Order: sequence, then structure tokens, then C-alpha cells
Amino acid sequence: MILTKTCSLTTSATAFLTPQSLLHLLQLSIDLHAQKLTQQCHSQILSNGFSQNPFLTTRLISAYATCGELTLSRLVFYSVHTKNVYLWNSFINGHVKNHQFDQAVTLFREMGRCRDDSLMPDDYTLATISKVSGELEDLVLGKLIHGKSMRIGFMSDIVVANSVMSMYSRCGELGDAMKVFDEMPHRNVGSFNVIISGCAAALGNFDSSLFGDLWNFFRRMQCEGYQADAFTVASLLPLCCDNAGRFDYGRELHCYLVKNGLDLKMGSDVHMGSSLIDMYSRSSKLVLSRRVFDLMKSKNIYVWTAMINGCVQNGAPEDALILLREMQSKDRIRPNEVSLVSVLPACGLLSGLIGGKQVHAFSIKMELNGYISLCNALIDMYAKCGSLDYARRVFHNGSYFKDAITWSSIISAYGLHGKGEEAVTTYYEMLKQGIKPDMITVVGVLSACCKAGLVDEGISIYISLTTKYEMKPSVEICACVVDLLGRSGRLNQALEFIKGMPINPGPSVWGSLLTASVIHGNSMTRDLAYRCLLELEPENPSNYIALSNTYASNRRWDDVTEVRTMMKQRGLKKVPGISWITIGRKTHSFTVADKTHPSSSSIYEMINDLVSIMTDGGCTDIDIPT
Repeated sequence: MILTKTCSLTTSATAFLTPQSLLHLLQLSIDLHAQKLTQQCHSQILSNGFSQNPFLTTRLISAYATCGELTLSRLVFYSVHTKNVYLWNSFINGHVKNHQFDQAVTLFREMGRCRDDSLMPDDYTLATISKVSGELEDLVLGKLIHGKSMRIGFMSDIVVANSVMSMYSRCGELGDAMKVFDEMPHRNVGSFNVIISGCAAALGNFDSSLFGDLWNFFRRMQCEGYQADAFTVASLLPLCCDNAGRFDYGRELHCYLVKNGLDLKMGSDVHMGSSLIDMYSRSSKLVLSRRVFDLMKSKNIYVWTAMINGCVQNGAPEDALILLREMQSKDRIRPNEVSLVSVLPACGLLSGLIGGKQVHAFSIKMELNGYISLCNALIDMYAKCGSLDYARRVFHNGSYFKDAITWSSIISAYGLHGKGEEAVTTYYEMLKQGIKPDMITVVGVLSACCKAGLVDEGISIYISLTTKYEMKPSVEICACVVDLLGRSGRLNQALEFIKGMPINPGPSVWGSLLTASVIHGNSMTRDLAYRCLLELEPENPSNYIALSNTYASNRRWDDVTEVRTMMKQRGLKKVPGISWITIGRKTHSFTVADKTHPSSSSIYEMINDLVSIMTDGGCTDIDIPT
């Protein structure tokens, strides 16, 4: 209503608006991203003879840039005869807002070539271009801005110093960023946040000692009297997951939020909420993730996507699909490509081809099917749901650029369906396109060769990796080669390969040798593989179960008893396998000898009838668990 009255006022033939009124209206158009109102204000500025007013033209340039109309911003900018630093700042910042960083740098250099000696970049100009340098990861430009800031005397300005530190962090120069931090005469919370976020981004989950230094820096921040805000905590939370042994740090951060009134009940910081959900999910604490999710007063697309992704990561695919529907029905939030990529593995886990097709159809309807990550996820989903034809259709769709992951996905799909020759052909086609193989691609094509018995082709591919592409073989790649040789009966050759590996063989390598030894009945390599597996994974119950079953098949009952006793002493129990089937949008799960299903009596009755039919037909090797 207010906007309607304002628009009618600006279009009135008799209305004369003062510069102050027009400034207010232009700010309103910036806040509302109202392009029409911006154009009406522009019309009033021209008709009232204010086209050279520096305040109005500066605000008008910002308004057009906020609406994405850089052409009109440029028109206003070059129509002004005398350009001051504020006008230049508005025009440069407009390009930054629209992610036209190279053009922003060009304008800054054009500003420096102006003959007006009074036109010098101010703190806002330098902070903006320093940010642009970080976005472009242009260290040379960043150092130039740093030097210029020191020469003019703006490095004592907190905003400029923070921008320079951020630039160094984005360019991977954390040492230089820390040097700037130590030289700052005055700091604020943002100064600490720049260092913390930069270190967190560089650290990942790799070096625990570096994490200790980062955590000490966080404590230093508090000791110096600066209270961490939601951004500080959100930067640290991704590092505090259980698989990195840092879950206690994550819980401490959550307690800090609650203690200092920053918890989700007090506000609606969706970024912090998403980080908490992600931290708990990656720590296998799905119940706590859901508790954080339910406590949030407002949820955006990122919060819903984080919760969906958490369900998929923690083996709750049904809940992920339910959340996708609730996101649309409850909060009226339309899924984006990231949401769909997150939920597609749930369809693959449930072998839910219908659900996967619905997600695919939705992506086409919303014109999201051109995103590479979504297409890659669709290929993977269709392959796992048993529909190689649909996976192939997505791959051959010409509406998107195929990256290395796309090729790896279709190669793995061929391998999963036993199409080894197609996988090898696709692999060589990828090489012709100029795409270099990575570890995932190689594992996919070698696995396909293994399942199809293409030993010579697989060995040839492996040799080309180490010679032509100079790749260092990973444990996974070596495990594929052992599997390839072992399944073909070349157990001695597989054992020699293990001895000559450039890296220490892991459980997957010995597991491949074990499987091949059992298939071909080679007790020597089988026992060797078992011993190595038990040394590497003494707490893995699957190794003991497999060894016990092997002893039992050879009627070595004393050894069976010994293995079972060892398992009992270690407190090891094998998690039973689960199978499922989806009927009418409801998924039914079953474990071994499961009788908890309400229709179990009818199911076992049907199984017994099938067994009778199979037995009458000559099938005698049938084992039905009861």
C-alpha cells in the first residue's frame, strides 16, 4: 500500500519532490529491489533538473545496481560531469554486488588514471577492491591494495584491515593475514572472525595440531574481551564432528550459544542453525540434529537441505523424502538443485525408482536439469535403482557440460550393471575429450573390468595411470587390481602385486585377496589374508564371522569355537543385514529371520510354498532362515 501511494505520487504531473524526498524514495527502492520505483525516481530527477546532484546520482546508481540493471547504472554514471569518490564507489560496488569482479577492477584502474588530483580512493574503495582481490584470488592485486592502503594511511582503519586480512586468507596466505592482524592498533569481533574463518576453511579435517592452534585463538578472542558471535561459531562448527574426534568441541560451542543468548530460541540465525544440524549429523547424532531443526523458529532452504542431507548420511532415507515433501507443504519453500542433489541418494538407498523419477520430473519442470551436480546425482540414482537406460539418457542429454564426475558416474553405472566393455569404451572416450582420470574414475572402470572378467584391459589401464598420467595409485585402486587378478585365478600374481605396492596394503586390499582365495579354494592365501585383516581391523566383527564360516565349511569346529569365543571376549556383534521393498509409497524393511512384520505369517507361508516348488523342480541347495 505504501509503495502504491509512493508510486502514484512520483508519477503525478503536478508533484514536485525535493532532493531529500527523492533520496528517501531511492533508498526505499534499494531496500525493496523495486526497479519500477527506481525508474520513476530517475524520471523525477531528470524532469526537476537534479541530474548533476551528486547525492541523488550516487544513490540512483546503487538503486539500479541493486536491481541488476548495470547498463542503466553506467548510463547515469557517465552522464555526471564531475565525479567524486562516492560516485565511483557506488558504481564499483554495484559491479561487485552483481559478481562482475573483473569489471570492478577495471573501473578502479580507470579511477586511478583520472587527472583530478583530489580524486583519491578512500577507505570504502580500498576495502571493496581488497574484497574483490580475494574473490578473484589475485594475490598481486591484493598486495597492491595493501601497499596503497599503507601509503595513504588507511591500514589503521579496522574495515580496511579486515578486508586485507580476508584477501590474504582467500589467497591461501594465512601467515600474511596473521601479520596484518598482529599489527592492527585496534580490532573488533570481525577481525577475529576473519582469521578464524580463514583458518577453518584452510584446515578442513586434516591436521589436529592446527585445530588446536585455531581453538586457542578462539579462546584468546574471549580472553581479550571480544564476545564471539553467531558467525564465529558457525565458522568453527564444521570442524567439530565426531569422525575427526572433535565432537566435544562442537557440544561446547553449542553450550556457548545457549549460555550467551545466541541459541536458536532467541532468534532466527539460519546459518548457525544449519551449521549445528550439519555438525550433529556428521557426528552420527541425528536425534540431536532433529532437535535443533525443530527448535528453529524460521527455516529457509539451507536449513531444510541440511536436515535432509543429515537423514541421508545417517541411513534414514525415508525421513529425507518426508522432509522434502514437508518443506514444500508446510513452509512453502521450493527445493533448489542442492536440495534435490541431497535427496536423490535416498531414492538410491531405497531403490525407489518412482521417487527418483518424480525428483527428475520436478527438476525438469523447474528448469534445474541443466545443473551438472544434479545430473551427476541422477545418473548415480538411476544406476542404483536398476535403470541403466535412464542413467544413459541423462548422460547423453546435451543440455549440460559433462565434467569428470559425470564421466565417472556413468562408468560406475556400467560397472554396477556388469557392462564392462561399455565402461572401458566410455573411459577411453572420456580421455579423448581431454579429461584426465582421477581416483574415482579409475576405481569405477577397474571395478567394471573385474566384474566382466576383462583382466588384460584392466591391467593396461592401471599401467597407463602410473606411466602416462603419472598418478600415484591409492589403496582403493590397488584393491581393484588385486580383485581383478584374484578373481581370474591369478592369486600368486595378486600376492606379488601386494608385496610390490608403493603404499601399505589396507583392509580393502586383503579383503579382495580373501574373497578371491575363497572362490578358488586357496587355503594358503586365504589364511594369510585373514591374519592381515584381523591385525588391521581387530574390532571389525565381519572379519571374525567370515573366518568362522570358512572354518565351519571345512568342519574345523575347534577353530570355530575359538573364533566365536574371541568375538565374545571382545564384545563384538555383527549388525544384521537389512533388505527392503517399497509398495504403495510405504517401505517395508526385513532382517534375517525377521518375524516382526505384521504379515510375516503370510510371507513365510509363501516362502515355504516357493521352496516346495523349487525342491520339486530339482533345486536342493536351499537355505531358508527361520
